[in-house]
Amino acid sequence: MRIKTISRSVDEFTRERSQDLQRVFHNFDPSLRPMEKAVEYQRALTAAKLEKIFARPFVGAMDGHRDGISCMAKNPNYLKGIFSASMDGDIRLWDIATSRRTVCQFPGHLGAVRGLTVSTDGNVLVSCGTDCNVRLWSVPRPSLEDSDLSSEKSTEPSAVYTCKNALLAVDHQFEGDLFATAGAQLDIWNHNRSQPVQSFTSGSHSVISVRFNPGEPDILATSSGDNHISIYDIRMSSAARKILMRTKTNSIAWNPMEPMNFTAANEDGNCYSFDGRKNEEAKCVHKDHVSAVMDIDFSPTGREFVTGSYDRSVRIFPYNGGHSREIYHTKRMQRVFCVKYSSDATYVISGSDDTNLRLWKAKASEQLGVILPREQKKHEYNEAVKNRYKHLPEIKRIVRHRHLPKPIYKAKAESRAMNDAKRRKDDRRKAHSAPGTVVTESHRTRRIIKEVE
Repeated sequence: MRIKTISRSVDEFTRERSQDLQRVFHNFDPSLRPMEKAVEYQRALTAAKLEKIFARPFVGAMDGHRDGISCMAKNPNYLKGIFSASMDGDIRLWDIATSRRTVCQFPGHLGAVRGLTVSTDGNVLVSCGTDCNVRLWSVPRPSLEDSDLSSEKSTEPSAVYTCKNALLAVDHQFEGDLFATAGAQLDIWNHNRSQPVQSFTSGSHSVISVRFNPGEPDILATSSGDNHISIYDIRMSSAARKILMRTKTNSIAWNPMEPMNFTAANEDGNCYSFDGRKNEEAKCVHKDHVSAVMDIDFSPTGREFVTGSYDRSVRIFPYNGGHSREIYHTKRMQRVFCVKYSSDATYVISGSDDTNLRLWKAKASEQLGVILPREQKKHEYNEAVKNRYKHLPEIKRIVRHRHLPKPIYKAKAESRAMNDAKRRKDDRRKAHSAPGTVVTESHRTRRIIKEVE
């Protein structure tokens, strides 16, 4: 007669210290737990509710500017440094990690500063504005490391270059010493030259924004006032490709993980993601804003991007999703002109017309500070059960719910009613016309007039 016995090693089940957790043996046979799915669903429901309870995205506001903030730039070499510029010509360097105050000021511009960018090595800050000047500044490294310095510290520009027309944007090459300025024309500059090394004209309208490609240093994308999005190769003498949209594009951002793709922030309240190799239709249309999208910036992971809009809200979109996963707003925040993701993808910084910079968490319910291993495992488990049951109605309703300000809520309702009426009208026109005479355009191609190569 054979008897089955449980044999366990004493060494595997003996704690080394009294504070260690006692090891517990689990039998994962599903027949022993008939209520396992019901228990998991209840845990997912509780996790979704707790996420809403602990959603406190606003971290703090940084004031010091005397006019509306027009642009921002982040330093690739320092996580805690962010540059901002305002419409009165004031440029400041902020410490967003500890004190959230001004570390250094860069006086000199006599008009609104419309563009800021930092070189890849983090040593040179380039600014441009409506005073027709391009200024190069040496970034003071000790000010980023010493948080006890006075906020009255200021520096002088290392070089000043004068243009014929007002400048609206600037961006630095990811690898190299070249940077591009946008204004009446597109100019390519070198740090050591007082005149542009190359210029591109875009017709009678000004160039609004410019962005270098993170993968190909010689390729850049621009948007202009005549509703064109242009892709330039600085090794050529003219634009390689152009897309004519129905409305103006205010800003462009390349995906850092997929450098062939870029997203355009448009005046119609939508963002359009394009493949730079195939521009006759958008890859995805991101819609939720009810007014013009003023700025856009990708997360370093390339999985999300943040937008700031004229409707006084900040939204975070998945790179392949049509609707935002988060909306941030406050009663005091006015029109948002610039947004940036932090270099570690943990925070979002917004600059608005009320002279303040605001610091937000990229994940509204994320716990800040040191997290113990058991807490981290608990958070991961909650995310897993939420993803497993996210299709069920109750959890889906809780996870998707976002409180909207009253003006945005009313504007979205009005826009939805107008779109429904237009859709009904198109369906009736198609039903009462000869087959094939009325062609329905997809939303990805509706706002694109043509592509020019």
